[in-house]
Amino acid sequence: MRKILVSAIRYAQLCPEAKKLLEANGCELIENKKDVPIYSFDELKEVMPDIDGVIAGMDIWNEEVFKFSPKLKVIAKFGVGVDTIDLNAAKSHGIKVINAKGQNSNAVAELAIGFMLNAMRRISIMDRLIRNGEWGRIIGDEISRKTVGLIGFGGIAQLIAEKLLSFNARVVAYDAFPNEVAAKNLNVELLPLDEVLGLSDVVSLHIPGTSENVHFMNAARLSTMKNGAYLINTARGCLIDEKALYDALAEKRLSGAALDVFEKEPVLKDNPLLTLGNVICTPHMGAETYEAYHDVSMSTAAGILDVLNGRCPNNLMNP
Repeated sequence: MRKILVSAIRYAQLCPEAKKLLEANGCELIENKKDVPIYSFDELKEVMPDIDGVIAGMDIWNEEVFKFSPKLKVIAKFGVGVDTIDLNAAKSHGIKVINAKGQNSNAVAELAIGFMLNAMRRISIMDRLIRNGEWGRIIGDEISRKTVGLIGFGGIAQLIAEKLLSFNARVVAYDAFPNEVAAKNLNVELLPLDEVLGLSDVVSLHIPGTSENVHFMNAARLSTMKNGAYLINTARGCLIDEKALYDALAEKRLSGAALDVFEKEPVLKDNPLLTLGNVICTPHMGAETYEAYHDVSMSTAAGILDVLNGRCPNNLMNP
């Protein structure tokens, strides 16, 4: 029987059909019983010698781990971003890496839209006030007639643009390799980065967390944002220099930020951003919907079975 390590959490509860599919095809699942989708190096060292496939959360997969994983044939990222997996090292060990491209995109897109509404209408702020016995209504902003800037114009950003059409917003976007056809169909203006940052009332990040993009939003770029704008990040925490963002928010140069991701996760309790009332925080939950769990789990389960049965999987990241 082939053994599959699942570091994604609550797999049996949230992914019963995928679990049934794998078990029906001769797989034994070793499931993560913790509250976070991460196995430590020491935990991996203990279990990996017998593992044939992995459904990976946020664990680190590199040469050191592959050295004690002789049976490993496939790592299926339970999501999209594979920045925690060394693709070249995996390939050198004959390990195929796949992801679930597109399967959780709508969940992340809807969270980004929710962040925009929450930040601009001060929903979380007023919720805290009323729970403290205050009846202080705060004037907010509408998305309608505002300019929303998308940094990165891949699948998630395109879904956001589609949803924003009904809000009567102007949508502009920057992408190093722009999809002009999609932009035209969605009435999105493709502009240089500095123009997107300078024009936008809301800036939403949708680029990968590669080494080149670490602190993409640094002090210099934050300073070029429109005065009073909002920053949304549902992509990767490393994209933002958190110290620079804190300064921009504390000095009221930006009206607010909504963050689903942080440079260090789980986020530290003493992170200065948590002290600011104009910051909305969630615990990397962009893909945490029942629908996304179903779609991602079925996609990754099918991919694992393809690899273990000698077939070419979809969404191969290290061909």
